[in-house]
Formats: sequence, C-alpha cells, structure tokens
Amino acid sequence: MNKNLVKVLLVCVILTLVVSPAFARRNKGNSVRIAGSTTVLPIAQAGAEAFMDQFPEVNLTVRGGGSSVGIASIISGTADIGDASRNIKNKEIVQARENGVNPVEHAVANDGIAIVLHKSNPVKALTTDQVQAIYTGKISNWSEVGGPNKPIVCISRDVASGTFEVFNKLVLRGQKQISGALMLASNNAVATTVADTPGAIGYAGIGYLTDRISAIKIDGVMPSEATIKSGTYPIARQLYMYTNGKPKGWTKKFIDFILSAEGQKIVEEQGFVAL
Repeated sequence: MNKNLVKVLLVCVILTLVVSPAFARRNKGNSVRIAGSTTVLPIAQAGAEAFMDQFPEVNLTVRGGGSSVGIASIISGTADIGDASRNIKNKEIVQARENGVNPVEHAVANDGIAIVLHKSNPVKALTTDQVQAIYTGKISNWSEVGGPNKPIVCISRDVASGTFEVFNKLVLRGQKQISGALMLASNNAVATTVADTPGAIGYAGIGYLTDRISAIKIDGVMPSEATIKSGTYPIARQLYMYTNGKPKGWTKKFIDFILSAEGQKIVEEQGFVAL
C-alpha cells in the first residue's frame, strides 16, 4: 500500500477517535430518547418522523418495551420521555422521588381497549362480566355465550404492559386471570395472534384494529371515536408521555408538537382519538 495513503488513513482514524466524543457531547442536547408503551409507540414514531422533518438538527430515538419500561426509564434517566398507556403507580412515584426524579404526566391521546375475536367467530357482543368470566376461566367455550361449540383461547398482554394494567382494573376487577392465557409483549402481537387463531379472544388499543380481526360491542357499545370521547365505551383510557419535571428544550418542543393540531392529527391518523 502507498505510504502516503497509509498516513492519511492513520490521520483519519486518529481524528475519528479524538473528534467523535467531542462531537457527541456537543450534540447531546439535540437528542431526545423516548421509550415505553407499545400502544403509544406508533404515535411516538410517526410524531418523531414528522418532528425531525421540521427540525433536522434534532435526533429522536423511539423504542417500545411496555409502560412499565417507559416509566422505569424516566426514573433511571435512560429516557427523556416515558410513554405509558396507564397512570404512574404510587410505588413508582415513591421510587422516582427516592432517585431525585419528579415524574410529570402529559396526556397525549384518548384510546379504547377493544375486545377482538377471530373473523370466523359469529359472536358480535359480550358484557364486561362475560369477558371477565372468560379471562378468569369461568367460561371456557364459545357456546356458553352464543357462539360455536369451540374452546376459547385467551390472548392477553404481559404484566409490564399498561394495557394489561387497565384491562385488569376495568375488566378483571381484582380477579385472577386464567393461568393458560397466552401473554404477549405488544398490541400488534395480540392482533396478529387473534387473526391467526380460530377461537381466540384478545384485547388491544383501537389503533391496532384491522380488517383481519373483529372488534365487538361491550355492554352494548362499540369502541369508536364518539363512544370513547363521550365515555360510554366502558374500557376507555388516556395515553401519556412522562418527563422528569417540566420538560425543557427539545423534549418540551416535541411534547408541544404532539399536543398541537398537527400532532393530534397524527394521533388520529394512527387510529387513536385526539384529546
């Protein structure tokens, strides 16, 4: 190899080693780390893309993991925004304050947890009590609720999920979920598994509804923008982004963007309900 070329390559390597850390430090203030709820994930991802189109000098990184991961990331300082599809728990507030963290909640969207069935299932409506009985094992065959003589396959979310927490509070109401339920890590995984499993029942945020699964009435009410806004759909909730204290800099600008008319349009485009 040409000696001059070797020298140039060595200089480039040295400059990379010397300059890169300084460059990273200078640009640290231009990055926003977002983590948490898989329900909020599509809002955060689409919002980040639109935001960076407007402000190319900022870098937003978005990952899922569940609501518990989002809140834990705020407490540990590994994220600037923690996405959650549930409210922060008292024990998490205590842990945060022990770490010198002041979690601040920002509602960014409305959502309903839809109860979804395989497309072949003729059942079009259940009561909240019937869904509770299915997920606690008291009802195990679709024939018991007007469906075919077929075993019910319960699809659920993992315990780190805010969707599971809300479902547990509003539907199970303190009852223990059947041990045979299949626990999945995301809304998308629930929707896909229900679509591929005859006899399945699952639950997911309305932003994950597709024509491959059937959402049903609960207590006589379909999940929709109107019923979620009016509060008539019984399994409704808000979606949140948490920060450590009042947000500043690019973190504040991003949350303000999500709450703006443009950001709320993105919320609706992702299948959720604007504030």
